[in-house]
Amino acid sequence: MVTEAPARVFVPHRGRGTALIVVSSVCFGSSGAIAKPAMLAGLSPEQVAAARIGLAALVLVAGVALFRPSLLRVRRTEWPLLVGYGLLGVAGVQLCYFVAAGRLPVGIAILLEFTSPVLVALWTRFVRGTRLPGLMWAGIALAMTGLAGVAQVWQGLSLDAAGLLAGLGAAVCSASYFLLGEHGVSTRDPMGMVTWGMIIGAVAVCVVAPPWTMPAEILTTSVEWGPWQPPVWLLLIAVALFSTVLAYALGLATLRHLPASVASVIGLLEAVVGIATAWALLGEALAWPQLAGAFVLLSGAVLVQLNSPKPQIMEAP
Repeated sequence: MVTEAPARVFVPHRGRGTALIVVSSVCFGSSGAIAKPAMLAGLSPEQVAAARIGLAALVLVAGVALFRPSLLRVRRTEWPLLVGYGLLGVAGVQLCYFVAAGRLPVGIAILLEFTSPVLVALWTRFVRGTRLPGLMWAGIALAMTGLAGVAQVWQGLSLDAAGLLAGLGAAVCSASYFLLGEHGVSTRDPMGMVTWGMIIGAVAVCVVAPPWTMPAEILTTSVEWGPWQPPVWLLLIAVALFSTVLAYALGLATLRHLPASVASVIGLLEAVVGIATAWALLGEALAWPQLAGAFVLLSGAVLVQLNSPKPQIMEAP
């Protein structure tokens, strides 16, 4: 008699999920300090985004095709989710933020994008019908207050209508990254989902900034980056591998252990990492209000973490 093997049961681990989202935030947050010298050398933000996502897509496709080609198989019913994740969670976040940063003070643009945890919490509460503890709402408010201090939003408050809409669009796309990712990893392997998301995002962003329009002479230019002087092409590879491939892969893996409402708030650490790496590598000093805001942000993230709904046990995809 043949007996079927029992289905593997995946048990979420809060500590592992927290560690993954922290490392993912470090990877995401360092992207600005890595990519900024390339933009100062003459590349547009859209060109840097196209190089970042395009190179990441090539690396992921090659690696997955070589070692786990089964992850590239997609059922017809999965395409809407993957397309939405690629367009919103990959390409949309980058492009909307660049438009906002071009029309608004950077601090305002960052704050608008990172209002995504509020959108995630509202979706969780009013669309999914999940009640969130009062202390979790307090933690979200505390984290957003801290983020305002980190961004020093009081230094510029002239709001351009198109920039405001783009900033809110970046927040919607960032929230979609967490919500679509959380739904997708319940049925797909995170690496397979991030690979297809990156492919779709690369196609979309390369339509906006075709790779053949990138000036070749800028790629070989050496730039100041901390105590080093790397060429621009090396920085683009670094931002593609470290701040994109690793960041997205770890971020999606996090959503198997933590709900999106929690991961999105802890992901606010990205702003702190971004400012810290800019200070260390680009000489952009931190002011005391930013340090105070970072402390408040971390306090809010911890409060959310301690009062979040428990993740559910599920069968491993």
